[in-house]
Amino acid sequence: MQFKQIIAFILILICGTSCDYFRKPVPSKEILLQEELKSIDWNQVDQYPSIVECENIEDKTQRQQCFFEYLTSLIQQKLSQDTLPFPGIDIDTITVKVTVFPDATIDFEPQFPKDSVVYDKIKIDSLLTEKLKDFPRINPALKRGIPVKTQFILPVILKQE
Repeated sequence: MQFKQIIAFILILICGTSCDYFRKPVPSKEILLQEELKSIDWNQVDQYPSIVECENIEDKTQRQQCFFEYLTSLIQQKLSQDTLPFPGIDIDTITVKVTVFPDATIDFEPQFPKDSVVYDKIKIDSLLTEKLKDFPRINPALKRGIPVKTQFILPVILKQE
């Protein structure tokens, strides 16, 4: 009988300690947060800025292309409404850095080559500001459902007559 009691005692001891052997330690909230932050690609957004005309497009790449084409076209259209007052300026294309803020406001900043004349920069910058002040609403980019600031550069063709 004693042999059976010893075996029973050993089995109870093994069963009692085996639960701790299989139990995994629960990481703290801070460790989980750090792991989640490391897994996020902060250079990419989940959803690019968009306009109403492109909202029904399901494919992310096509929606982005629609947005960029619309934006470039609208900027070119607004800048070419009047004859541009640039006598003697040889610029036919400028690049514009577009910033879309989380509150859906937009900022346009022309980018110029290092060797361009200051006069050109001031005239184009003031014209860009004047022509694009009543720009249609753009929905900001989203990262995990939260609106975020995005910046991108678009080539804009200046139509001179």
